[in-house]
Amino acid sequence: MTRLSKLSRSIAGKTALVTGAASGMGRATAHLFADEGANIAVTDINEEGVAKVVKEIKDAGGSAEGWVLDVTNDENIRDVVARIAETFGGLDILINNAGFARHVSIEDEGYEAVWQQHMDVLLTAHVRLIRAALPHLKKSGEGRIVNIASTEGLGATPEVSPYSSAKHGVIGLTRSLAVDLPKFGITVNCICPGAVHTGITERIKDEHKEIFARRRIPLARYGEPEEVAHATLSLALPAASYINGVALPVDAGLTIKNA
Repeated sequence: MTRLSKLSRSIAGKTALVTGAASGMGRATAHLFADEGANIAVTDINEEGVAKVVKEIKDAGGSAEGWVLDVTNDENIRDVVARIAETFGGLDILINNAGFARHVSIEDEGYEAVWQQHMDVLLTAHVRLIRAALPHLKKSGEGRIVNIASTEGLGATPEVSPYSSAKHGVIGLTRSLAVDLPKFGITVNCICPGAVHTGITERIKDEHKEIFARRRIPLARYGEPEEVAHATLSLALPAASYINGVALPVDAGLTIKNA
């Protein structure tokens, strides 16, 4: 029977670079994209974690190679991106996922150092990775950039102003580049995860998570990394060719619920 649809929902054979892929949402994204047939460039500052995820993917029959990547080091970024493109014969998808979060008060003595660290890891790194990947994404013809922001980029929480400000910046960067890059066949979108079980949230006590979820989240639970990864995949599909400049909350309704 002749198919009526013309757009592909397959990333098989595509090459995807995932930062922060040794754990959490990055690991889940690497696994999911590999399950869908993509070649995965697993990158993270954690060398042992990179090797573990690459082995997991290969043991499951997927295609993956790993590189240690410090996203605050521009020279390291340019070198790793070049080696990824050489290894896989190109680069089609960039997932800017690497991140961290620290509580800090604007009154604290070390506030500015914490601010700069957040900007370096959560925002400037995105810019550097996009710039390094751009020549390869242009050649792809249907390049996809998905930046991982946060619901903190859509609002604010006390004493995480460096994190929140950086995530607001990620959304602004996404929207700006969504205007600049479509002429090269590249779309730029971002995901805004809410409360998700990751390394960033693991230090929160379970009882406090349960109280927060019951009070603030319509689904009354924290999300799982794979649930975020599936949203990321949706924006990276060839068929997502008319989705551009979106900041998609993946938060079970957190941002729409009045307290």
